[in-house]
Amino acid sequence: MSLFCAISNEVPEHPCVSPVSNQVFERRLIEKYIAENGTDPMNGQPLSEEQLVDIKVSHPIRPKAPSATSIPAILKSLQDEWDAVMLHSFTLRQQLQTTRQELSHALYQHDAACRVIARLTKEVTAAREALATLKPQAGLVAPQAVPASQPAAAGAGGEPMEISEQVGMNPEIIQKLQDKAAILTTERKKRGKTVPEELVRAEDLSKYRQVASHAGLHSASVPGILALDLCPSDTSKVLTGGADKNVVVFDKNEEQIVATLKGHTKKVTSVIYHPSQSVVFSASPDNTIRVWSVTGGNCVQVVRAHEGGVTGLSLHATGDYLLSSSEDQYWAFSDIQTGRVLTKVTDESAGCALTCAQFHPDGLIFGTGTADSQIKIWDLKERTNVANFPGHSGPVTSIAFSENGYYLATGAQDSSVKLWDLRKLKNFKTITLDNNYEVKSLVFDQSGTYLAVGGSDIRVYICKQWSEVLNFTDHTGLVTGVAFGDNAQFLSSAGMDRSLKFYSL
Repeated sequence: MSLFCAISNEVPEHPCVSPVSNQVFERRLIEKYIAENGTDPMNGQPLSEEQLVDIKVSHPIRPKAPSATSIPAILKSLQDEWDAVMLHSFTLRQQLQTTRQELSHALYQHDAACRVIARLTKEVTAAREALATLKPQAGLVAPQAVPASQPAAAGAGGEPMEISEQVGMNPEIIQKLQDKAAILTTERKKRGKTVPEELVRAEDLSKYRQVASHAGLHSASVPGILALDLCPSDTSKVLTGGADKNVVVFDKNEEQIVATLKGHTKKVTSVIYHPSQSVVFSASPDNTIRVWSVTGGNCVQVVRAHEGGVTGLSLHATGDYLLSSSEDQYWAFSDIQTGRVLTKVTDESAGCALTCAQFHPDGLIFGTGTADSQIKIWDLKERTNVANFPGHSGPVTSIAFSENGYYLATGAQDSSVKLWDLRKLKNFKTITLDNNYEVKSLVFDQSGTYLAVGGSDIRVYICKQWSEVLNFTDHTGLVTGVAFGDNAQFLSSAGMDRSLKFYSL
Protein backbone atom coordinates (compact mmCIF):
# COMPACT_ATOMS: atom_id res chain seq x y z
CA MET A 1 0.00 0.00 0.00
CA SER A 2 1.30 3.41 -0.98
CA LEU A 3 0.83 6.61 1.00
CA PHE A 4 0.26 9.92 -0.73
CA CYS A 5 0.79 13.40 0.63
CA ALA A 6 -2.49 15.33 0.85
CA ILE A 7 -0.68 18.51 -0.25
CA SER A 8 1.63 17.34 -3.10
CA ASN A 9 -0.24 14.14 -4.02
CA GLU A 10 3.15 12.36 -4.22
CA VAL A 11 4.66 9.52 -2.21
CA PRO A 12 6.22 11.22 0.87
CA GLU A 13 9.81 10.54 1.93
CA HIS A 14 9.01 11.26 5.60
CA PRO A 15 5.26 10.63 6.05
CA CYS A 16 3.36 11.88 9.08
CA VAL A 17 -0.34 12.05 10.01
CA SER A 18 -2.40 14.95 11.39
CA PRO A 19 -4.64 13.91 14.31
CA VAL A 20 -6.93 16.83 13.48
CA SER A 21 -7.86 15.74 9.94
CA ASN A 22 -6.41 12.20 9.88
CA GLN A 23 -4.61 13.04 6.62
CA VAL A 24 -1.09 11.97 5.57
CA PHE A 25 1.40 14.71 4.75
CA GLU A 26 5.07 15.06 3.74
CA ARG A 27 6.60 16.31 7.02
CA ARG A 28 8.69 18.96 5.28
CA LEU A 29 5.64 20.48 3.56
CA ILE A 30 3.22 20.35 6.52
CA GLU A 31 5.85 21.95 8.83
CA LYS A 32 6.16 24.89 6.41
CA TYR A 33 2.35 25.22 6.21
CA ILE A 34 1.97 25.13 9.99
CA ALA A 35 4.76 27.74 10.38
CA GLU A 36 2.85 30.10 8.06
CA ASN A 37 -0.78 29.41 9.04
CA GLY A 38 -0.83 27.40 12.29
CA THR A 39 -3.81 25.32 11.04
CA ASP A 40 -4.54 22.03 9.36
CA PRO A 41 -4.65 22.61 5.55
CA MET A 42 -7.61 20.27 5.10
CA ASN A 43 -10.14 21.60 7.66
CA GLY A 44 -8.54 24.83 8.95
CA GLN A 45 -8.51 23.73 12.58
CA PRO A 46 -5.52 24.72 14.76
CA LEU A 47 -2.52 22.38 14.43
CA SER A 48 1.05 22.43 15.82
CA GLU A 49 4.24 20.49 14.88
CA GLU A 50 4.19 18.63 18.20
CA GLN A 51 0.82 17.09 17.30
CA LEU A 52 2.11 15.47 14.11
CA VAL A 53 2.60 11.71 14.33
CA ASP A 54 5.40 10.05 12.25
CA ILE A 55 4.48 6.97 10.25
CA LYS A 56 7.06 4.16 10.24
CA VAL A 57 7.21 2.66 6.75
CA SER A 58 9.83 0.86 4.69
CA HIS A 59 11.77 3.05 2.29
CA PRO A 60 9.25 4.09 -0.31
CA ILE A 61 9.84 3.45 -3.98
CA ARG A 62 9.02 6.60 -5.81
CA PRO A 63 7.18 6.10 -9.06
CA LYS A 64 8.92 7.25 -12.16
CA ALA A 65 8.09 10.68 -13.34
CA PRO A 66 5.93 10.79 -16.47
CA SER A 67 8.88 12.26 -18.36
CA ALA A 68 10.84 9.02 -17.78
CA THR A 69 8.29 6.81 -19.51
CA SER A 70 9.18 7.83 -23.06
CA ILE A 71 11.56 5.67 -25.17
CA PRO A 72 14.37 8.34 -25.32
CA ALA A 73 14.13 8.78 -21.56
CA ILE A 74 14.31 5.02 -21.00
CA LEU A 75 17.37 4.79 -23.31
CA LYS A 76 19.00 7.65 -21.41
CA SER A 77 18.27 5.88 -18.12
CA LEU A 78 19.74 2.62 -19.45
CA GLN A 79 22.85 4.51 -20.66
CA ASP A 80 23.33 6.09 -17.22
CA GLU A 81 22.99 2.72 -15.52
CA TRP A 82 25.49 1.15 -17.98
CA ASP A 83 28.00 3.93 -17.28
CA ALA A 84 27.55 3.41 -13.54
CA VAL A 85 28.09 -0.35 -13.95
CA MET A 86 31.28 0.22 -15.99
CA LEU A 87 32.66 2.68 -13.43
CA HIS A 88 31.92 0.22 -10.63
CA SER A 89 33.57 -2.60 -12.62
CA PHE A 90 36.69 -0.45 -13.15
CA THR A 91 36.88 0.30 -9.43
CA LEU A 92 36.59 -3.41 -8.63
CA ARG A 93 39.42 -4.26 -11.07
CA GLN A 94 41.66 -1.66 -9.43
CA GLN A 95 40.92 -3.08 -5.99
CA LEU A 96 41.63 -6.61 -7.29
CA GLN A 97 45.03 -5.51 -8.66
CA THR A 98 45.95 -3.83 -5.37
CA THR A 99 44.91 -6.94 -3.43
CA ARG A 100 47.02 -9.14 -5.72
CA GLN A 101 50.08 -6.93 -5.15
CA GLU A 102 49.56 -6.99 -1.38
CA LEU A 103 49.19 -10.77 -1.46
CA SER A 104 52.37 -11.13 -3.55
CA HIS A 105 54.30 -8.92 -1.12
CA ALA A 106 52.99 -10.90 1.86
CA LEU A 107 54.04 -14.17 0.22
CA TYR A 108 57.52 -12.75 -0.49
CA GLN A 109 57.89 -11.65 3.14
CA HIS A 110 56.76 -15.07 4.30
CA ASP A 111 59.32 -16.76 2.05
CA ALA A 112 62.11 -14.45 3.31
CA ALA A 113 61.11 -15.12 6.91
CA CYS A 114 61.22 -18.88 6.26
CA ARG A 115 64.73 -18.53 4.82
CA VAL A 116 65.93 -16.49 7.83
CA ILE A 117 64.41 -19.02 10.24
CA ALA A 118 66.10 -21.88 8.37
CA ARG A 119 69.49 -20.10 8.48
CA LEU A 120 69.13 -19.28 12.18
CA THR A 121 68.15 -22.87 12.91
CA LYS A 122 71.25 -24.03 11.05
CA GLU A 123 73.47 -21.61 13.01
CA VAL A 124 71.93 -22.69 16.33
CA THR A 125 72.55 -26.34 15.43
CA ALA A 126 76.16 -25.55 14.49
CA ALA A 127 76.64 -23.61 17.74
CA ARG A 128 75.27 -26.50 19.76
CA GLU A 129 77.58 -28.92 17.98
CA ALA A 130 80.54 -26.62 18.64
CA LEU A 131 79.54 -26.32 22.30
CA ALA A 132 79.24 -30.09 22.58
CA THR A 133 82.79 -30.52 21.25
CA LEU A 134 84.12 -27.70 23.44
CA LYS A 135 82.86 -29.05 26.75
CA PRO A 136 85.15 -32.11 26.80
CA GLN A 137 87.98 -30.06 25.29
CA ALA A 138 87.74 -27.42 28.03
CA GLY A 139 88.34 -30.10 30.60
CA LEU A 140 91.45 -31.36 28.77
CA VAL A 141 93.25 -28.04 28.45
CA ALA A 142 94.05 -27.33 32.08
CA PRO A 143 95.73 -30.69 32.80
CA GLN A 144 98.01 -29.98 29.80
CA ALA A 145 98.80 -26.57 31.21
CA VAL A 146 100.10 -27.96 34.53
CA PRO A 147 102.77 -30.67 34.68
CA ALA A 148 102.19 -33.72 36.86
CA SER A 149 104.99 -32.62 39.17
CA GLN A 150 102.90 -29.61 40.21
CA PRO A 151 99.76 -30.92 41.90
CA ALA A 152 99.23 -27.65 43.73
CA ALA A 153 98.12 -25.86 40.53
CA ALA A 154 94.41 -25.55 39.85
CA GLY A 155 92.43 -27.88 37.58
CA ALA A 156 89.83 -27.21 34.92
CA GLY A 157 89.28 -23.51 35.59
CA GLY A 158 92.90 -22.90 36.45
CA GLU A 159 94.24 -20.22 38.80
CA PRO A 160 96.65 -18.44 36.45
CA MET A 161 98.64 -16.81 39.25
CA GLU A 162 99.36 -20.20 40.86
CA ILE A 163 100.46 -21.58 37.52
CA SER A 164 102.66 -18.59 36.74
CA GLU A 165 104.29 -18.72 40.17
CA GLN A 166 105.10 -22.41 39.92
CA VAL A 167 106.03 -22.70 36.24
CA GLY A 168 107.96 -19.46 35.83
CA MET A 169 110.41 -18.59 33.08
CA ASN A 170 113.28 -21.04 33.48
CA PRO A 171 116.84 -20.26 32.27
CA GLU A 172 116.35 -22.35 29.11
CA ILE A 173 113.43 -20.17 27.98
CA ILE A 174 115.29 -16.94 28.78
CA GLN A 175 118.34 -18.20 26.86
CA LYS A 176 116.12 -19.08 23.90
CA LEU A 177 114.67 -15.55 23.91
CA GLN A 178 118.14 -13.96 24.11
CA ASP A 179 119.50 -16.11 21.28
CA LYS A 180 116.60 -15.16 19.03
CA ALA A 181 117.00 -11.48 19.87
CA ALA A 182 120.73 -11.62 19.05
CA ILE A 183 119.98 -13.18 15.64
CA LEU A 184 117.30 -10.58 14.84
CA THR A 185 119.51 -7.68 15.91
CA THR A 186 122.36 -8.98 13.72
CA GLU A 187 120.02 -9.32 10.74
CA ARG A 188 118.73 -5.79 11.25
CA LYS A 189 122.27 -4.40 11.34
CA LYS A 190 123.10 -6.25 8.11
CA ARG A 191 120.09 -4.71 6.41
CA GLY A 192 121.14 -1.33 7.72
CA LYS A 193 119.08 1.62 6.55
CA THR A 194 118.67 0.40 2.96
CA VAL A 195 115.13 0.04 1.71
CA PRO A 196 114.32 -3.25 -0.08
CA GLU A 197 114.39 -2.88 -3.86
CA GLU A 198 111.04 -4.67 -4.19
CA LEU A 199 109.31 -2.20 -1.86
CA VAL A 200 106.62 -0.12 -3.56
CA ARG A 201 107.67 3.51 -3.84
CA ALA A 202 105.62 6.29 -2.28
CA GLU A 203 104.60 7.74 -5.65
CA ASP A 204 103.21 4.35 -6.69
CA LEU A 205 101.58 3.79 -3.30
CA SER A 206 99.69 7.07 -3.66
CA LYS A 207 98.00 5.65 -6.78
CA TYR A 208 96.49 2.68 -4.93
CA ARG A 209 92.76 2.15 -5.35
CA GLN A 210 90.29 -0.42 -4.07
CA VAL A 211 90.58 -3.55 -6.23
CA ALA A 212 88.47 -6.05 -4.25
CA SER A 213 85.87 -6.14 -1.51
CA HIS A 214 84.47 -9.22 0.24
CA ALA A 215 81.46 -8.92 2.55
CA GLY A 216 80.48 -12.55 3.04
CA LEU A 217 83.19 -13.74 5.45
CA HIS A 218 81.22 -13.22 8.64
CA SER A 219 77.57 -13.46 9.67
CA ALA A 220 75.27 -10.63 8.66
CA SER A 221 73.12 -11.07 11.76
CA VAL A 222 75.95 -9.77 13.98
CA PRO A 223 77.86 -7.57 11.54
CA GLY A 224 81.45 -6.44 12.00
CA ILE A 225 85.03 -7.62 11.54
CA LEU A 226 87.00 -6.66 14.66
CA ALA A 227 90.51 -7.98 13.91
CA LEU A 228 92.74 -8.55 10.87
CA ASP A 229 96.13 -10.16 10.25
CA LEU A 230 98.08 -11.49 7.26
CA CYS A 231 100.39 -14.50 7.25
CA PRO A 232 103.93 -12.98 7.30
CA SER A 233 105.35 -15.71 5.04
CA ASP A 234 102.43 -15.63 2.57
CA THR A 235 100.46 -12.39 2.72
CA SER A 236 97.76 -13.78 0.41
CA LYS A 237 96.47 -15.68 3.45
CA VAL A 238 94.19 -13.39 5.45
CA LEU A 239 92.90 -13.94 8.98
CA THR A 240 89.87 -12.13 10.42
CA GLY A 241 87.99 -12.18 13.71
CA GLY A 242 84.35 -11.16 13.84
CA ALA A 243 81.58 -9.97 16.10
CA ASP A 244 79.85 -13.25 15.18
CA LYS A 245 82.42 -15.12 17.42
CA ASN A 246 84.07 -16.75 14.39
CA VAL A 247 87.64 -16.75 13.10
CA VAL A 248 87.91 -16.90 9.30
CA VAL A 249 90.94 -17.80 7.13
CA PHE A 250 90.60 -16.31 3.63
CA ASP A 251 92.71 -16.85 0.52
CA LYS A 252 93.16 -13.53 -1.30
CA ASN A 253 94.31 -15.09 -4.58
CA GLU A 254 91.60 -17.75 -4.76
CA GLU A 255 89.05 -15.32 -3.30
CA GLN A 256 87.53 -18.00 -1.11
CA ILE A 257 87.26 -18.95 2.56
CA VAL A 258 89.80 -21.60 3.59
CA ALA A 259 88.43 -22.25 7.09
CA THR A 260 85.78 -20.93 9.48
CA LEU A 261 86.86 -21.61 13.06
CA LYS A 262 84.12 -21.69 15.70
CA GLY A 263 84.52 -21.99 19.45
CA HIS A 264 84.64 -18.58 21.13
CA THR A 265 81.58 -17.69 23.17
CA LYS A 266 81.97 -13.95 22.61
CA LYS A 267 83.21 -11.70 19.81
CA VAL A 268 86.79 -12.17 18.54
CA THR A 269 88.86 -9.02 19.11
CA SER A 270 92.45 -10.13 18.28
CA VAL A 271 93.88 -12.55 15.71
CA ILE A 272 97.43 -13.59 14.72
CA TYR A 273 98.64 -15.78 11.85
CA HIS A 274 101.71 -17.92 12.66
CA PRO A 275 104.58 -17.05 10.26
CA SER A 276 105.76 -20.60 9.58
CA GLN A 277 103.02 -23.02 10.68
CA SER A 278 99.46 -23.59 9.55
CA VAL A 279 98.31 -22.28 12.92
CA VAL A 280 96.38 -19.16 13.94
CA PHE A 281 95.61 -17.55 17.28
CA SER A 282 92.59 -15.63 18.51
CA ALA A 283 91.53 -13.82 21.67
CA SER A 284 88.15 -12.78 22.98
CA PRO A 285 86.35 -11.10 25.88
CA ASP A 286 85.31 -14.66 26.87
CA ASN A 287 88.68 -14.69 28.80
CA THR A 288 90.32 -17.27 26.49
CA ILE A 289 93.04 -17.43 23.86
CA ARG A 290 92.59 -20.18 21.31
CA VAL A 291 95.14 -21.90 19.11
CA TRP A 292 93.65 -23.24 15.88
CA SER A 293 94.84 -25.63 13.20
CA VAL A 294 93.97 -24.19 9.79
CA THR A 295 94.34 -27.52 7.98
CA GLY A 296 92.33 -29.42 10.57
CA GLY A 297 89.85 -26.59 11.05
CA ASN A 298 89.72 -27.20 14.79
CA CYS A 299 90.89 -25.75 18.10
CA VAL A 300 94.05 -27.52 19.29
CA GLN A 301 94.72 -25.53 22.44
CA VAL A 302 92.91 -23.18 24.81
CA VAL A 303 95.08 -20.85 26.88
CA ARG A 304 93.30 -19.68 30.02
CA ALA A 305 95.70 -16.99 31.17
CA HIS A 306 93.25 -14.35 32.36
CA GLU A 307 90.24 -13.79 34.56
CA GLY A 308 88.98 -10.89 32.43
CA GLY A 309 88.43 -10.24 28.75
CA VAL A 310 91.59 -10.58 26.63
CA THR A 311 92.27 -7.22 24.96
CA GLY A 312 95.60 -7.72 23.18
CA LEU A 313 97.63 -10.49 21.58
CA SER A 314 101.18 -10.62 20.17
CA LEU A 315 103.32 -13.52 18.97
CA HIS A 316 106.98 -13.70 19.97
CA ALA A 317 109.55 -13.82 17.17
CA THR A 318 110.41 -17.44 18.09
CA GLY A 319 106.82 -18.41 17.16
CA ASP A 320 106.55 -20.41 20.40
CA TYR A 321 105.19 -17.89 22.89
CA LEU A 322 102.22 -15.56 23.14
CA LEU A 323 101.92 -12.25 24.92
CA SER A 324 98.43 -11.28 26.04
CA SER A 325 96.89 -8.34 27.87
CA SER A 326 93.59 -8.27 29.69
CA GLU A 327 90.96 -6.25 31.49
CA ASP A 328 92.09 -8.08 34.67
CA GLN A 329 95.12 -5.65 34.64
CA TYR A 330 97.62 -8.46 33.96
CA TRP A 331 99.81 -9.29 31.01
CA ALA A 332 100.69 -12.95 30.50
CA PHE A 333 103.45 -14.83 28.66
CA SER A 334 102.30 -18.30 27.58
CA ASP A 335 103.68 -21.35 25.80
CA ILE A 336 101.50 -22.07 22.76
CA GLN A 337 102.45 -25.76 22.61
CA THR A 338 101.17 -26.64 26.07
CA GLY A 339 98.83 -23.78 26.90
CA ARG A 340 100.99 -23.23 29.99
CA VAL A 341 101.16 -19.71 31.46
CA LEU A 342 104.86 -19.07 32.02
CA THR A 343 104.50 -15.75 33.80
CA LYS A 344 101.79 -13.25 34.60
CA VAL A 345 102.45 -9.73 35.86
CA THR A 346 100.54 -6.59 36.78
CA ASP A 347 101.57 -3.07 37.73
CA GLU A 348 100.31 -2.89 41.30
CA SER A 349 100.66 0.90 41.41
CA ALA A 350 98.55 1.52 38.30
CA GLY A 351 95.52 -0.63 39.04
CA CYS A 352 94.17 -0.15 35.54
CA ALA A 353 92.94 -2.45 32.77
CA LEU A 354 95.30 -3.16 29.86
CA THR A 355 93.87 -2.39 26.41
CA CYS A 356 96.54 -3.69 23.99
CA ALA A 357 99.96 -5.36 23.85
CA GLN A 358 102.72 -5.68 21.27
CA PHE A 359 106.18 -7.29 21.17
CA HIS A 360 109.22 -5.29 20.08
CA PRO A 361 110.69 -6.90 16.91
CA ASP A 362 113.60 -8.31 18.98
CA GLY A 363 111.23 -9.90 21.49
CA LEU A 364 113.01 -8.92 24.71
CA ILE A 365 110.83 -5.90 25.45
CA PHE A 366 107.19 -5.19 24.72
CA GLY A 367 104.65 -2.44 25.15
CA THR A 368 101.18 -2.35 26.69
CA GLY A 369 98.48 0.30 26.53
CA THR A 370 96.20 1.07 29.44
CA ALA A 371 92.69 2.36 29.94
CA ASP A 372 94.10 5.47 31.66
CA SER A 373 96.07 6.58 28.55
CA GLN A 374 99.51 5.26 29.60
CA ILE A 375 101.95 3.34 27.40
CA LYS A 376 104.18 1.04 29.43
CA ILE A 377 107.38 -0.62 28.20
CA TRP A 378 108.30 -3.90 29.91
CA ASP A 379 111.46 -6.01 30.14
CA LEU A 380 110.37 -9.59 29.48
CA LYS A 381 113.34 -11.30 31.19
CA GLU A 382 113.07 -9.27 34.38
CA ARG A 383 109.28 -8.90 34.10
CA THR A 384 109.56 -5.26 35.13
CA ASN A 385 108.19 -1.97 33.87
CA VAL A 386 111.21 -0.11 32.47
CA ALA A 387 109.60 2.99 30.87
CA ASN A 388 106.31 4.88 30.68
CA PHE A 389 105.10 7.17 27.92
CA PRO A 390 102.40 9.60 29.12
CA GLY A 391 100.80 12.11 26.77
CA HIS A 392 97.61 10.59 25.41
CA SER A 393 94.17 11.21 26.83
CA GLY A 394 91.61 8.44 26.86
CA PRO A 395 92.22 4.68 26.64
CA VAL A 396 95.07 3.57 24.38
CA THR A 397 93.54 1.67 21.42
CA SER A 398 96.58 0.47 19.46
CA ILE A 399 100.38 0.32 19.57
CA ALA A 400 102.87 -0.75 16.90
CA PHE A 401 106.66 -1.13 16.87
CA SER A 402 108.56 -0.32 13.68
CA GLU A 403 110.79 -3.00 12.19
CA ASN A 404 113.77 -0.63 12.63
CA GLY A 405 113.45 -1.24 16.38
CA TYR A 406 113.56 2.45 17.26
CA TYR A 407 110.05 3.77 16.67
CA LEU A 408 106.83 3.09 18.53
CA ALA A 409 103.49 4.36 17.21
CA THR A 410 100.53 4.68 19.58
CA GLY A 411 96.90 5.68 19.16
CA ALA A 412 94.22 6.53 21.72
CA GLN A 413 90.76 8.02 21.97
CA ASP A 414 92.12 11.54 21.58
CA SER A 415 92.15 11.65 17.74
CA SER A 416 95.94 11.57 17.51
CA VAL A 417 98.83 9.22 16.70
CA LYS A 418 102.04 9.70 18.67
CA LEU A 419 105.51 8.53 17.60
CA TRP A 420 108.06 7.69 20.29
CA ASP A 421 111.83 7.22 20.03
CA LEU A 422 112.79 4.20 22.16
CA ARG A 423 116.43 5.33 22.33
CA LYS A 424 115.61 8.75 23.78
CA LEU A 425 112.37 7.61 25.47
CA LYS A 426 110.45 10.64 24.26
CA ASN A 427 107.68 11.69 21.89
CA PHE A 428 109.19 13.18 18.74
CA LYS A 429 106.09 13.49 16.54
CA THR A 430 102.32 13.80 17.05
CA ILE A 431 100.00 13.37 14.08
CA THR A 432 96.82 15.24 14.91
CA LEU A 433 93.79 13.80 13.13
CA ASP A 434 90.32 15.23 12.54
CA ASN A 435 88.07 15.94 15.51
CA ASN A 436 86.37 12.78 16.82
CA TYR A 437 88.65 10.59 14.65
CA GLU A 438 88.77 7.11 16.20
CA VAL A 439 92.11 5.30 15.90
CA LYS A 440 91.51 1.53 15.96
CA SER A 441 94.56 0.01 14.23
CA LEU A 442 98.21 0.96 13.65
CA VAL A 443 100.70 -1.05 11.62
CA PHE A 444 104.11 -0.51 10.04
CA ASP A 445 105.02 -2.36 6.86
CA GLN A 446 107.73 -5.06 7.06
CA SER A 447 110.47 -2.59 6.12
CA GLY A 448 109.37 0.13 8.55
CA THR A 449 108.95 2.62 5.67
CA TYR A 450 105.21 3.19 5.90
CA LEU A 451 102.73 3.53 8.75
CA ALA A 452 99.05 2.74 8.20
CA VAL A 453 96.31 4.13 10.45
CA GLY A 454 92.83 2.58 10.50
CA GLY A 455 89.78 4.00 12.22
CA SER A 456 87.29 6.55 10.92
CA ASP A 457 89.07 6.05 7.57
CA ILE A 458 92.40 4.64 6.33
CA ARG A 459 95.55 6.76 6.11
CA VAL A 460 99.09 5.80 5.14
CA TYR A 461 102.08 7.92 6.17
CA ILE A 462 105.67 7.72 4.97
CA CYS A 463 108.02 7.45 7.93
CA LYS A 464 110.60 10.11 8.79
CA GLN A 465 108.73 12.76 6.78
CA TRP A 466 105.43 11.60 8.38
CA SER A 467 103.52 12.98 5.43
CA GLU A 468 100.24 11.43 4.28
CA VAL A 469 100.49 9.51 0.99
CA LEU A 470 97.12 7.74 0.98
CA ASN A 471 93.60 8.22 2.30
CA PHE A 472 90.78 5.74 1.72
CA THR A 473 87.14 6.25 2.76
CA ASP A 474 85.66 3.17 1.06
CA HIS A 475 84.41 1.55 4.27
CA THR A 476 80.93 2.54 5.41
CA GLY A 477 81.72 1.63 9.02
CA LEU A 478 84.63 2.03 11.40
CA VAL A 479 87.89 0.45 10.16
CA THR A 480 89.14 -2.00 12.79
CA GLY A 481 92.18 -3.49 11.06
CA VAL A 482 94.76 -2.60 8.41
CA ALA A 483 97.70 -4.66 7.12
CA PHE A 484 100.39 -4.39 4.43
CA GLY A 485 101.05 -7.09 1.88
CA ASP A 486 104.60 -8.25 1.14
CA ASN A 487 106.77 -5.22 0.27
CA ALA A 488 103.59 -3.09 0.45
CA GLN A 489 102.43 -4.63 -2.85
CA PHE A 490 98.89 -4.23 -1.54
CA LEU A 491 97.02 -2.92 1.48
CA SER A 492 94.16 -4.74 3.19
CA SER A 493 91.54 -3.48 5.62
CA ALA A 494 88.54 -4.76 7.56
CA GLY A 495 85.76 -2.90 9.28
CA MET A 496 82.43 -2.83 11.08
CA ASP A 497 80.64 -2.82 7.71
CA ARG A 498 81.52 -6.58 7.56
CA SER A 499 83.77 -6.12 4.52
CA LEU A 500 87.37 -7.11 3.83
CA LYS A 501 88.92 -4.80 1.23
CA PHE A 502 92.15 -4.85 -0.79
CA TYR A 503 93.91 -1.88 -2.36
CA SER A 504 96.67 -1.84 -4.96
CA LEU A 505 97.59 -0.39 -8.35
